[in-house]
Amino acid sequence: MAILQMKKLRLLAVRDTKEELLRELIRHGCVEFSELEGEIQGTELAQELHRENVDVPALKAKHAALVHAVELLDHYAPKKSKLLSAKPELEDRVLLDDTGLSGALKVAEAIEGSDARIKRIAAEESRQRAVIESLQPWLDLDLSLDCEGTERCSVLLGSLPGRIQFADIEAAVEAVDEEAELFPIHSDKKEHDVLLVCMREKLPAMQDALRPFGFTASPLTSMHGTARECLLNAEQSLKELAAEKENCTQYIVDDAVHRDELKLAADRVSVKIALAEAEDKLCGTDSVVAMEGWIPAEREEELAEVFERFGCAWETQDPTEDEYPQVPVKLKNNKFTNALNMVTDMYALPAYGSLDPNPLMAPFFILFYGLMMADMGYGILMIVAALVAMKKIKPRRGTLSFCQLLLYAGISTFVMGALTGGFFGDALEQIGRILGKPEGWGVLPALFSPLKDTVYVLVGAMVLGLIHLNTGMAINFYKKVKRGQLADAIWEEGALWVLLVGIILYVLKVGNIGGYPVVLILGLVMLFYGGSRSSKGIFGKLLSVFVTFYNQATGWFGDILSYSRIMALMLAGSVIATVFNTIGAIANNLVFFFVIFIIGHALNFGLNLLGCYVHDLRLQCLEYFGKFYEDGGRPFEPLEIKTKYYNVAE
Repeated sequence: MAILQMKKLRLLAVRDTKEELLRELIRHGCVEFSELEGEIQGTELAQELHRENVDVPALKAKHAALVHAVELLDHYAPKKSKLLSAKPELEDRVLLDDTGLSGALKVAEAIEGSDARIKRIAAEESRQRAVIESLQPWLDLDLSLDCEGTERCSVLLGSLPGRIQFADIEAAVEAVDEEAELFPIHSDKKEHDVLLVCMREKLPAMQDALRPFGFTASPLTSMHGTARECLLNAEQSLKELAAEKENCTQYIVDDAVHRDELKLAADRVSVKIALAEAEDKLCGTDSVVAMEGWIPAEREEELAEVFERFGCAWETQDPTEDEYPQVPVKLKNNKFTNALNMVTDMYALPAYGSLDPNPLMAPFFILFYGLMMADMGYGILMIVAALVAMKKIKPRRGTLSFCQLLLYAGISTFVMGALTGGFFGDALEQIGRILGKPEGWGVLPALFSPLKDTVYVLVGAMVLGLIHLNTGMAINFYKKVKRGQLADAIWEEGALWVLLVGIILYVLKVGNIGGYPVVLILGLVMLFYGGSRSSKGIFGKLLSVFVTFYNQATGWFGDILSYSRIMALMLAGSVIATVFNTIGAIANNLVFFFVIFIIGHALNFGLNLLGCYVHDLRLQCLEYFGKFYEDGGRPFEPLEIKTKYYNVAE
């Protein structure tokens, strides 16, 4: 339960063994490669070394194509799977094998081509449907749509807004040319579709006369044949497009037999990408390859055997303090503290050389969560959900941390629910009333109740807050002493502890000498002196005294007050649960009660599941971590097998 000690690795390998060496290292998954150019820049060796030439973007494009092909198969030919099921496992040698990769890429290309054709067909179908809709007003016109008239007469199709009176339009046409004729083809509230016949030389003047009325020439004049003939052609095109679309869809469905092949190929390419990204950081000559990176100190002996087997020249060394910001961070956890990785990763990893926060945070996080939820029924649901998920899907990494955290928080919730007597609120008591049981049936024994002992719960939350904050201060005190900063530890954390003891003695009226609270006064003196030690001049010291008092008073008051959220969430969850139970019992019918019970408690459970996590996270990250935590760590990202569809067999 600590931050793993890292060592800097420098290695030279024969070029002929490079690929096999990288494959062996990815199996071990404990070497992070870093850029080498910064180390050799400006040296004579820099003129001889060159970066390895690896086309990583091309590999990523192949991986994207394979993943997209699998997604298309899942869309067109969905495969039924169990609700909770683990990924199939494969040995690492299978994932490192390139067999069948080219064939899978061809299948993926064909599937993507069929999908692209389906999309083009869909676009064409939309266009044909739009054509059919636009032809509807002209179906009664027995004239080819592309007809432009005769040698002396012009024919013009168009539309006018429906609000225009047709008589006004006819008058405007007659004013330009008495021999012209305007034929109404179709009219509705939106528009008038008309056919205009006029002398060819009068057409420009006719268009100018109709323009103020909002006349728009029909776009259908590019079609050949009558509107009804064009309609039949469009409908026939839709039938042909539908048949082609069905064939393309069926082609994709038939390729569903290659689903597992595509998944395996995608994971194989993801492994190739990891190898290529690592290789891209290497430099070398025609015969030698130079590598640099980081390894956990505890894995050095394991890797030494690999390096010796490949005839490598290598060395490791501990990082200097100046290099700490560049050293990657990996936390070593057991089954209990691993659950808190989810919280740490969400906040920030600790800086290398500092403390692992997980074992220091785990007891408080789990305890606070249980206090906020505090219901045996909800605790049972969380425990069952976590155990089923861990058994069925066999989670790893972050998913495993989530399941473990859900399990431990569920146990804490159940225990605190037993202490408060809550089992889905007062559900048992309400059921007893519906069944006509005597008064008090279903009331569970409780050490304290958030509904009846609200003040005691609030005081208890504040006391837990004091313990939580002082634990953080004690950790910081230890860190300062370990670094040789004893004076800082005494005048900062030590002064606050003396002040806290003085306040407690003053309230209890114990330890006064001559009527004066000596310990409290000593604490104030220590606090003010510690806050003004680095200030210069009388004004500076007075200002620092004021600032110290203000910051400590408001800071501690705000920090302690934050822990009232423990009581607030416990009370809110209990009240909401009780309200839904009361509503369900109104009809005095078990069926109605359980309908309201399921709906209400599902909402309350979901709300509290998230709300308790967020508020618990706040107490840890702001109040607790603020006392001692040093963040800024960079995650350890070794060369390892990362897959999407398969797990590597352990």
